[in-house]
Order: sequence, then structure tokens, then C-alpha cells
Amino acid sequence: MAASLSTALDVHFTIPKSDTKRPIFFTSPIRHNPTKKRLAISCNSSTSETSSSTKPPQNLSESPSPKNPSLSDQLKPLSATTLSTKDHKAQLLSKPKSTWVNPTRPKRSVLSLQRQKKSLYSYNPQIRELKLFAKKLNDCGSGEDEFESVLETIPYPPTRENALLILNSLRPWQKTHLFFNWIKTRNVFPIETIFYNVTMKSLRYGLQFDIIEELANEMVSNEIQLDNITYSTIITCAKKCSRFDKAVEWFERMYKTGLMPDEVTYSAILDVYAKLGKVEEVLSLYERGVASGWKPDPITFSVLAKMFGEAGDYDGIRYVLQEMKSLGVQPNLVVYNTLLEAMGKAGKPGLARSLFEEMVDSGLTPSEKTLTALAKIYGKARWAKDAMDLWERMRSNNWPMDFILYNTLLNMCADLGLVEEAEMLFEDMKRSEKCRPDSWTFTAMLNIYGSGGNADKSMELFEEMSKLGIGLNIMGCTCLVQCLGKARRIDDLVKVFNVAIDGGVKLDDRFCGCLLSVASLCDESEDVAKVLACLKQANPRLVALVRLIEEEETSFETLKEEFRAVVSGAVVETRRPFCNCLIDICRKRDLHGRAHELLYLGTLYGLYPDLHHKTVKEWSLDVRSLSVGAAHTALEEWMGTLTKFVQRNEELPELFSAHTGSGTHKFSQGLANSFDSHVKKLAAPFRQSEERAGHFVATREDLVTWVQSRIPSSVTARTAM
Repeated sequence: MAASLSTALDVHFTIPKSDTKRPIFFTSPIRHNPTKKRLAISCNSSTSETSSSTKPPQNLSESPSPKNPSLSDQLKPLSATTLSTKDHKAQLLSKPKSTWVNPTRPKRSVLSLQRQKKSLYSYNPQIRELKLFAKKLNDCGSGEDEFESVLETIPYPPTRENALLILNSLRPWQKTHLFFNWIKTRNVFPIETIFYNVTMKSLRYGLQFDIIEELANEMVSNEIQLDNITYSTIITCAKKCSRFDKAVEWFERMYKTGLMPDEVTYSAILDVYAKLGKVEEVLSLYERGVASGWKPDPITFSVLAKMFGEAGDYDGIRYVLQEMKSLGVQPNLVVYNTLLEAMGKAGKPGLARSLFEEMVDSGLTPSEKTLTALAKIYGKARWAKDAMDLWERMRSNNWPMDFILYNTLLNMCADLGLVEEAEMLFEDMKRSEKCRPDSWTFTAMLNIYGSGGNADKSMELFEEMSKLGIGLNIMGCTCLVQCLGKARRIDDLVKVFNVAIDGGVKLDDRFCGCLLSVASLCDESEDVAKVLACLKQANPRLVALVRLIEEEETSFETLKEEFRAVVSGAVVETRRPFCNCLIDICRKRDLHGRAHELLYLGTLYGLYPDLHHKTVKEWSLDVRSLSVGAAHTALEEWMGTLTKFVQRNEELPELFSAHTGSGTHKFSQGLANSFDSHVKKLAAPFRQSEERAGHFVATREDLVTWVQSRIPSSVTARTAM
């Protein structure tokens, strides 16, 4: 008989939580504990007597179906009855969020955010013994035979879970690689992606990109799927190994397979493109990612800021700041440090100061790197007041200080000529327990005293260094020798030189140029001999050239060959100083003809490329890169050439000028005074310009009158020497 049967079903299923605000392609895997929801479905149905009496109600979990049936399969018998009735509708907890799909483009085949299945470990009594065994592997020797002998003592047969636990516990990359190969040879279970990923990460710590690439190609050959972690590990390792071409290659392979990069991979490949100088590719990749829904993190903006900073691109730096503001990304300390360094390279001290204040107002405490970057910017911009205000804030706020920051501040004081402030910093370092003065600290102080010509203070520092056992480096030695040479304290100079030699200081071309400059300043032949004796130990060929210049029998061709040999053997930045010093030595010994020959050779070999400038309205002589003696020689040579032009009635410009420069440094002496004295000695028609500092000017009429006044007496600028 038919009967009315009232049935109530409790259906249990799992709804995973997900962050709907993040796009699916550009987020890292989200692993939340699943929350169980209960959907109670109650229905009344009429069945036959047979079905009501002979078939008891079945529990869905015990139904004869394939193992682990899906929720859809479980609810399929009810789809035509229970869920379709109007009286009993299943109420959804929330309305699903719609997702727009572009119908014109195929959907990418991507791996799920659950990159690889995470093993559900229950309590395993073998774990403790396996970890002890892994420690035994870590402690054994690095030899392959010894490693394999320890492997034979494995307490349990290798299973997937046991092997993965041991692989994760190995620290040296060599042993991780050996154990991974051993697992493959056992062939007990299939080697999945997770085993390759764990091995590759260990190899990445050891910067073993070639082995990683070999394993990746092995995965492709064995048709083992490469996931986001695999590609990210390959790309980041290539970046760390400076194999930028390989990083780009694997990124392109990743993109072609349909995988979309995650945050780590995106930041890494952006940094690779930036290091390669591919600005357009960086911006294209960045904009493509943002358009796809990826939200860049602070590391990404740090990469962009560094790229634009290296190029000194202020517009690019502004672009980074605007993007961060529009996307609501709050800069962290690393981003602020990168932006400050970029501002310094772009030559924007004012904006760097504003950015620093913004960082402090946001609640971040500046690090040593932050303060070092800002101190360099202030020193380069010659902002003495702001630099010292920064120092006061460091002291009052107890901001962190390190050696690099202290030494940067001291070098800044040297650039700005702040002697008292530098001494205060130096004494503060002596009182510090963490930042005691080192060799570079003393070098900065020697530079400060040397620039001011304070030989007594310089020697006191030198004696203090000797007592503290702090060695003299080449920069400190150069500053000290230059200071003592200007003070004509040649005996002390020789003492410092001998200490440097005994200390193993490697003498370079800059130091040789310093000794050559001291030789050009010496008045006594005995002092010259002492200095040249020191120079001979560092550069005997340079001393031989000096001797050759002093000999009257030396021909111009011989001088030319020896000069070329010495100059070509020196580093580029010391070649012009060498020539300047040689000219000064000639003028000191009244060898004016030889001085003109050296100036000609220097011009011939490209040491003075900007000496002469000509326009339709003005001819100029730029002597800013010349020494005093070389500048005098250049002026005499120029006046002789101009005299010939006047005598030949050639067309001349309206104005002539000589640029000596105007030093703004406290210790800068410049050429203006000595050049002015020599102009008066030659009775040349040049006068200091009131409109342009560091310029001497003469009109065409003044020059012609001067030349004509000297022709009757047959005196030329060349013989006026």
C-alpha cells in the first residue's frame, strides 16, 4: 500500500573561502582551513509500499558509488524532486560574484592556486627517527661514497612522505642533489613536481643554475608539469647568478605555456629587465600585469625606482610615485631608500629632502642606509646647513649610525670645508662603542686637514694611527703626502712614504702624480732629489722622463717617444695631471721652451680636448683643467698665435676670453689670481669680467692695439717669456 513518507536529509559539504578581491592569476596560493556548512533539506514524497517497506533510507556516504563521489553525484537523485519543488527551495548563503570573460580571446590554461597538493600528515611515529637520520646525513662528509654509506642505514623504506621529509631537512645543496638522485634510482614511487621544486630551491641557495636548468629540462622530457614555483625558482636563480638572458628565456617559456607569473616571479623578471636596461620592456610588462589585475608590491616599485634612478630619469621617478599613490601602495623603508638614492642620482636634493620628511611623518624610522643616501645628496649639492641639521636630528632622535654613515658625513664635511663639524663627528666616533674610527675614518680626516694645509694636525693623526695599529691606506697616504709637500716638510713626507712601503701599501698612478706635483713645488735641489728618490720606487720610468726633460741635448723626437710611453702606461685620469706636473717642473727650472713642447704633446695626444673654443663672435681659452704653470704656458702660446693672426690681417671675432674658473670650495684657490698676475706680466689686454666670474675678456680692438704696440720693438708673445 502507498504511504506518505516524510524524509529529512542532512547534506554536508565544504565551501572553500577565497579572497575575491584578488585576481586569480596574480596571487599566491591561499590556504585557509575549510569551514563546514550544513544544508538541511526536508521533503515529503509518496512512494510505493514496496519501496517504503523493503528499502530502508540510505545514507549517502554509504551508497554504492565510486570512491569519494562528488557533491554533484551525491545530489543527482534529488535533482528531479527535492531541489525542483517550489515549496522547498534551497536557499543560497550568498549570491555568487559574476566574472566577466572576454569572448574574443581564449581562456588561458593556468594551474590552480593550489600549486601542488599538500600532504595531509597525521601523527607519524617515524618522523622523529627520520629527522635524526636527516641530521646524520647533514653531518656526514661531502664525499659521495660516505653519503651513500649513510643512506644504507635509513631506518624505514623510502616512501613518498618519508623521502619528502628527508629532502626538506637537508641543508647543503650537494647533499640535497645526491639524495634526490638516489630517490630516482630507487624507483619506488613516481617523482612528482614537488620533489623537483624542493631540490631546485636548495640548489638556488648554492647558485647552481646549470643543475637547476638540467632538472627543468628533465621535467619537460619526462612530461612532469612545471608549476609557478618551478618557474619562479628557475628565474630567480638565474637572476641571482646574473644569467639575465636565461631568466628572460625561461620567463618567455613560462608565458607561452599559459602560466601567469605570481608576485615573486613578476618582481624578479622586472628586476632582470631593469638590469639589462630594457626600460620599455619593464614598463610594458608592468602595465600588462596591472591591466590583468595584478597589484604590485613595494618590491616592484623599488625595482622601478632603482631603474629610473640609475638613468637619472626624474620623470620616471615621478611616475613611480604617482603609481604608488594611485594604487594605494604604502612605501616601506626599502622603497624609500631606493627612491632617495634615485633622487640623488637625478640631482634633485630638494625632492629628496621632501621625500625624507614624508617618510619620517609616516612613522618609519630611517636606517643607516637612508641617512647615508641623504648625507651624500646634501654633500653633493653643497647644502651645508641641511647636512648639519640632519646630523643634529640623528643625535637628538638617536637614529642608528654605522661606519659607512659616519665616514659619509666626514667626507661630506671634507667636500664642504667644515673642519670643526668634522672634528666633532670624529670625537663622537671615538666615544662610540659600536663605531670606532677605522682606516677610512682617519683617511677622511686626513683629507680635511690636507685640503686646509694643516700639516701639524695631519701628522698628529698619522702618529695616532701608528699608536692604534691602524694601517695607512693609499688614499690616506696620498692626502698626507700632498699636504706635507705643500708645507715643504719633505723629511716627514719621506717618513710617511717609508711607513706606507713597509705596510704593504700598493702605490698607484694617483700617488705618483702627487709625488710629481710635490717635486714641481720644491725650491731646493736636495728636496727634489728626496722626492724623486721616493717616486723612483713607485714609477722609475716617470723619473727617467724627468731626467730626460732636464737635459738640453734631448731632442724633441726622443722626448715625444718617451712621453708617449709614460702616458700610455698610466691610467686615463692621471695622464693630464702627469703632463701638468711635468710642465710645472720645466717652468720651475726656467725651461720654458721644453714646457711649450710638453703642452704641444699633451694637445697632440688628446690630454687637453677642451682647451680652445671658437664661435663666430668669440674665441676662448679654457684653462680650468690645467695647473698654474700649464695655464701660463697655454696663455703664452695663445697670445703668440693671436699675434700671428693680427699680423696676417686674418678675420677675428669681436671678443676674446680666457676661462680660469671660480672655485666655490672653502679651500679652493683657483687659477684666477696667478693668471691675473701673468696677464699683467705680459701686459696682455685682458681684464677680469664683471658679468662672468672666472673669466678674463678682451675686445678685438684691444688685441689689435696691443699687437701693433709690440711690433715696433719686435717683441712677440713667444719671446716675452
